[in-house]
Amino acid sequence: MAHRIVRLLLNLFFRLCIHLEVTGMENLPSSGGFIAAANHLGRLDVALVYHLLDRRDVYLMIAEKYQKYAIVRWLVNRMDAIWVDRFGADFRALREMLNRLQRGGILAIAPEGTRSQNGALIEGRPGVSYLAAKAGVPILPVAATGTQDALVKEQLSHFRKPHITVRIGQPFILPPLQGQDRDATLQGYTDEIMCRIAALLPPDYRGVYADHPRLRQLTEYHSSG
Repeated sequence: MAHRIVRLLLNLFFRLCIHLEVTGMENLPSSGGFIAAANHLGRLDVALVYHLLDRRDVYLMIAEKYQKYAIVRWLVNRMDAIWVDRFGADFRALREMLNRLQRGGILAIAPEGTRSQNGALIEGRPGVSYLAAKAGVPILPVAATGTQDALVKEQLSHFRKPHITVRIGQPFILPPLQGQDRDATLQGYTDEIMCRIAALLPPDYRGVYADHPRLRQLTEYHSSG
């Protein structure tokens, strides 16, 4: 019941209050588990991905700091989302999400773990790449612009619809984790995820990945195609 209410409210909000431009919906996997990995500019980002993925088995990982708010705690628990400690190795949360992915669920998450303060990408964390490699599920890169909290608040306060754009890239799969140099492997996987997101963003939004060699390969490939 809570899931239907949340989805209804999100649909109404984005249709009535936001000018939303989306490209790449054809890249959404038609079935099975996958991870929707998006950049993180504001509070709307993950909710936006959740809005676009019209399936019942979409799960979120919510920072434990929000447990102190009764309404948020009630809502998160009834949506069957997972509380996670952002600043520690939360193996309980990772195991639970891994089980859900392997059962065919969807994880909507921002690999950066926290909002960017200047609108550009910050370093991704290895949790998403670990889950994707262990579960063997595709990663769907998603890039949003126009979702900065201050920008959205300012426009809504003047009864103007914020213009938000979303680009959805092609899904890809990471190789399984091997026994040696797992930290280096996970770092490489994380860079791959973040560069795939960066390739969908305008240059000013690419942040710490702007000069990454893998991003140059991806942008050259897209421009030649």
